[in-house]
This record gives sequence, C-alpha cells and structure tokens, in this order.
Amino acid sequence: MVSLMRFSHSILVICLITCTVSCTGSRIIKFPNKVDTKDKPIVLQHKQVEFVTDVGVYVSNDFPGARLNNISVKNDSTLILRIQPENEPINNSAYFAFKTWTSNERDIYFQFSYPKGYKHRYIPKYETANRGWVQVDSTVFFIKDTIATLKFRVLKDTTLIAAQEVRTSQDVKDWYTGLTKKNAPTTRLKSIGKTHLGRDIPMMDIYKGSATNKDIIVLLTRQHPPEVTGYFAFQSFLETILQSGKLTDAFLEKYRVIAFPLMNPDGVDLGHWRHNAGGVDLNRDWGRYRQPEVSAVTNRIENIVKEQEVKVLLGVDFHSTWHDVFYTNVEREHTNLPNFVSDWFTQLEANIPNYKVNEKSAISTKPVSKGWFLKRFNAVGITYEIGDETPRDFITLKGKISAHEMMKLLTNSN
Repeated sequence: MVSLMRFSHSILVICLITCTVSCTGSRIIKFPNKVDTKDKPIVLQHKQVEFVTDVGVYVSNDFPGARLNNISVKNDSTLILRIQPENEPINNSAYFAFKTWTSNERDIYFQFSYPKGYKHRYIPKYETANRGWVQVDSTVFFIKDTIATLKFRVLKDTTLIAAQEVRTSQDVKDWYTGLTKKNAPTTRLKSIGKTHLGRDIPMMDIYKGSATNKDIIVLLTRQHPPEVTGYFAFQSFLETILQSGKLTDAFLEKYRVIAFPLMNPDGVDLGHWRHNAGGVDLNRDWGRYRQPEVSAVTNRIENIVKEQEVKVLLGVDFHSTWHDVFYTNVEREHTNLPNFVSDWFTQLEANIPNYKVNEKSAISTKPVSKGWFLKRFNAVGITYEIGDETPRDFITLKGKISAHEMMKLLTNSN
C-alpha cells in the first residue's frame, strides 16, 4: 500500500460569526427549503510526491487544484486511485487531478475508486508542457461494472491528468487582471473581501463614464470548483461585453456590469468536488450569507444598489453539469425584465447554428443565486449551465452570441 494522503485527525474548521439579520447588511431571504450553511469540517489532502516502486512511476498531488487521496498497487501495471470528497454529504461531482512521470516510459492502467454511493463523472483529460489539454478517447478509457479505468502512456515529461482542465486561482487571476488592464478605464478591479483561507474575492466593475443612474447586470462563476466549462462560457461572455464597438459602447454607457470571476478560490485550489473551505456549497447560502464569499458578494451588490439608487436587472450564474441547460425562474411577468428570457432564447436559437435552447424553469425553493436575484431585487435570475464535455469551441461561440444578444436586447439595438 502506498499512501499519498493520510487523513489527519486535525480538520479545518473555521467559524463564521452569524446573526439573525446578516452582519453585512444583506437582507435575509427566506426560501421554503432551508439549508444549513454553517461551517462543516473538511479533511485536507496530504500533499506529496511519491515514487511507486512496484510500477516505476512518480505520482504527485503537490500542486494547487490536485485531488488524489491515496493509491494502491493492484499489479505491476495497474494503480488504484482513491478519490474522496472534502466532506459529506456532497453531490456526485467526483473530481480528480494528479501528475505523473517516469524515467522509463511505459503504459499504466489507472483505476478510479470512489466511496460507496459515488461514481465516475468526468472523461479524463491531460496536459503536458509541450501541448494543451487533450481529452482521452474511448480506446484508452472505459467503464465496466462501474469501475473506470484509464490506460495511459506515462512519459518522462510530467503529465497532468484531471477530470477537467485545471484552472487555479492564479490562472483565473492572470486572466481577469490582464483583461482589466486591457480594458482600463472601463474596467475596475477590486477585492471585496477575504475567503476562509485569506484569498481575495475579486470583483470586476465595468461601465463607461459615470456610475450614476446605471442599472446593474451581475455575472458570477466558479461557486463549484470543478465547473470550468461554465467558467469558459463566463470568459467568452465577459470578453464579448468588453469588445470595442458601437454595441458594447452603447451597452456600457447605459448599464453597469459587476462580475465575480472566482467565487470559490479556496475550493478551487484545494481540489474540492463542490464546497468551499468552510465545507459548504456556496450555491445554497443565498439566504443567510453565512459563508464569507456569498456574504461579500451580496453585501457589495446591496451597497451599490443603495448608494446609486439603481436596480438589479439581471443575474447570470455560470455553472457546469452533464448537459447544457438554462435554469430559470417561473416568475417573469412582474420582474424588472418581464420579456427578457423568452426574447433572449429566441435570439440564441436564431443566431447559433442548429441550436435549440434547453430550458428548465422552476420555482427556486432552495437558497440559490437565481432565486436570490428574483426574491431580493425582482431581477431575472438565470443559472447558465454548460455540459461537462460540451466542445470547447462551441462554449466560446455560445458565450459570445449570448452576450451579444443580451446587449442588443437591453439597448434595443437591431
């Protein structure tokens, strides 16, 4: 048995101060189905590089975004990878990420093992220094009797193998910092608070001219760490808003966009399946704001609305799931944009080749962001979900067109 991760008796438990009325001033919103979002213990991975003598390869989880709890040797060509979540209960988002290399190139079978009740979700992808991310094909990856196995040629060069493309907090910071500098003075970058582990919670504040009398569109992503396809759509969406041209100029002269490009940096760098460092699903905390990330974001939105005496019109939260889908609220008639959803979806179908919108509309019974936008500000709330394996070029196209059509609708442009 080769142990990469040894569960420590010491667990990360960080307490937040909570109060009946939110300490930040955000108004508590009551949802029919309550969710306990007080801090819960998590188990940290033991980070190390291990040489597995029996098969002659190195395996490492010593990097941000890694997820591998231990390994064992099945035979001279097969390793069993034990993947466990940060805590339970948790949804089935069995994320993994590790690095491997060897002195003598050889084929290795990696078998993925999860706790009872969980199963493999993602098709593995890999990255080496000389090439970008590649998704493995069915000739080397297969699932039989619920056991997922990857046959992989381990090279002398280090290969990163993961459930999804790894985008750490530093990777995201490099992107939004570069985008902000490129688009100054339209775009302003701020840290609006700190996470449990002291990481910045970034906000991009985007408008032309004065902020006075500009109603708000809110964009956010990465509440759930592995959901990078939603993040890719967010990138394309925001980059489109910032492209120079008559439409974007008109849009940003009329509206203010506040964007949160990384809601859960702790969970991202810890390699979590879903939760933050407080052991909580952030997208269940949009009612009492017990977690610092949601508290900081809602407080900043509240302050802007109060200071500028403006409305929140639209809130779009970018996520990932098994297939592309838009989750919407049933209530529309009395919102600030009563016709937006139907008009927007019509334009998406008209402008994306061979595309049909997959919409699931419901009443938000749990404290999620789309329900919060509706209940708190009478705004349109949308959860913009991208499939785990949706082609990356289509994600970019969809993000670009959906942003473009949103701007056209809100500026009444043809």
